[in-house]
Amino acid sequence: MGPAAQKPVFTAAEYLVWEAGQTGRHEFVDGEVFAMAGAEDRHVTVALNLAFALRQHLTGSPCRTYMSDMKVNVAATNQYFYPDVLVTCSPLDQANATVKSEPKLIVAVLSPSTAAYDRGLKFGLYRALPSLQEYVLVDIDTRSTDCYRKGADGLWVLHPFAKGELVLLASVGLEITATQLFAEVSE
Repeated sequence: MGPAAQKPVFTAAEYLVWEAGQTGRHEFVDGEVFAMAGAEDRHVTVALNLAFALRQHLTGSPCRTYMSDMKVNVAATNQYFYPDVLVTCSPLDQANATVKSEPKLIVAVLSPSTAAYDRGLKFGLYRALPSLQEYVLVDIDTRSTDCYRKGADGLWVLHPFAKGELVLLASVGLEITATQLFAEVSE
């Protein structure tokens, strides 16, 4: 029996060069590249609703809202992700057109195939971002939202919002109603 086949491993620099030439999106975790699947219309609509509300709310401020085609680099763990929605107010991020590294808010719209990963390992990796103040998980099926906020003590505290409740994103001072968040989304 021969030696086991080795998985190809990219460096971060190799990944960025390779990713720039791809037609699809790929996340980079521990040297491995993972293809991002397309999303269903409910997922995209909720992400768009939230991004639109954030963009309107933050107009005239130094903060910018981005959607799923913008990469976030978690430098401490050498990872690259494509969040559904993110907000950054960082001058460093404004200077980089393709990668953001200092988001204050990251939102994941949950899909059945990725919900456990988004709640677990990915959240753990995102917590290595010193700038991150809130991590928000929107569950389309239950119409609920879990908002994790980092306190002054560095601990993350869950602020759950049940179906129909107003969602408060404290990091950016935005309140969004369930009607706004789930507008044009079928049950």
